[in-house]
Amino acid sequence: MKTLDLKNPFGGPVYHEEIVSSTFDAARLLERQKEPNGTVITADYQEAGRGRQGRPWAAERGSSLLFTLLLRWGEAASIPRALTLRIGLGVSLAVEDLAPALCGSVFVKWPNDIMIRAPRGRAGSKAEAAFKAAGILTEADGGNVFIGIGVNVSQREFSGEYVSKAGSLIQACPDLGENSRFTLLEKILARLYEELEVRQNEDSWQERLTKRLYKKGEVVCFAEGAAGSQALVEGTLTGIGKNGDLLIIPAGEDKERSFVTGELRVYSWSKERAPY
Repeated sequence: MKTLDLKNPFGGPVYHEEIVSSTFDAARLLERQKEPNGTVITADYQEAGRGRQGRPWAAERGSSLLFTLLLRWGEAASIPRALTLRIGLGVSLAVEDLAPALCGSVFVKWPNDIMIRAPRGRAGSKAEAAFKAAGILTEADGGNVFIGIGVNVSQREFSGEYVSKAGSLIQACPDLGENSRFTLLEKILARLYEELEVRQNEDSWQERLTKRLYKKGEVVCFAEGAAGSQALVEGTLTGIGKNGDLLIIPAGEDKERSFVTGELRVYSWSKERAPY
């Protein structure tokens, strides 16, 4: 493990490994070793990377930004509400900081994905077709929170089901440098510090996030409850509640309903296909 000379406004060290089981596992070990608030562990490759609901996160070695940030709030009651969405807001802003050409094209998909509406620069891709460029996973252990973030930065090819679902920053912005991972890391840390420390007592996150909420104002299909749920709600996505809940007006109704668990089915509404 080596220490990278990167700017980290949280004040913790930024560690780097070539290969880890996952940066989450490495961060938990660092937490037990009493590493300070704001410690970051990043890696070139994860042998067992995972996303929300235990789904695997696969990436070519050295092509993605893969890291976990350790934040120590002391007690669970001090952890900001809607933390994952606020992290998503920070990541989306950082992507636009890195690639200004993408301003207005980067969205937060409830509850933890970053979507880009832009050409992917490959044959058959549709202009303005949306793809997943990043995912966020947060887990709390008392007052400690582990924030895992994976961003597809310079991967140019995706296989299997991910061909139509995933994409990278360099596909959307070909002028982006091949070695932009750690520049993006610095920009993400700066944005997260602004959102969680500088703006910690502000409520503006809700309005700012709603403006870049993926599928806002559109008719969506929402699978309510645990993973694999077939309790489907079709309706118009209207916004985000103050606690990070998703607001939808179901078809045939005239009032918003609030949902705290579930998943948007944006690739297929078919019951035979699992949501992404």
